[in-house]
Amino acid sequence: PYSVLVVGETGTGKEMIAKALAKKDQRVIVVDCPRYSKSENLMESDLFGYVKGAFTGAEKETSGLLSQAHGQVLFLDELHQLSIEAQAKLLRFLQEMKYRRVGD
Repeated sequence: PYSVLVVGETGTGKEMIAKALAKKDQRVIVVDCPRYSKSENLMESDLFGYVKGAFTGAEKETSGLLSQAHGQVLFLDELHQLSIEAQAKLLRFLQEMKYRRVGD
């Protein structure tokens, strides 16, 4: 796997570039990062997944989008709208290509 950074203003076609980079048999999973601007915990559980009992309402183990995107293209749209802390967690994942589910 490889990481690609596509930079541009909102509405300039970054998602189209991501789709163009994908192979024919790959799907593009779009993550709307502004959704997580106020909840780093929600981002972690959505992207990394969680184990049963990790938090109130976590009734079963859930794989995150990173696991579901294995072999696919994961497009993080409007990444700059995440908190610095959330960006740091994503950077750590990109550097090490390892992550833990919430509660592991």
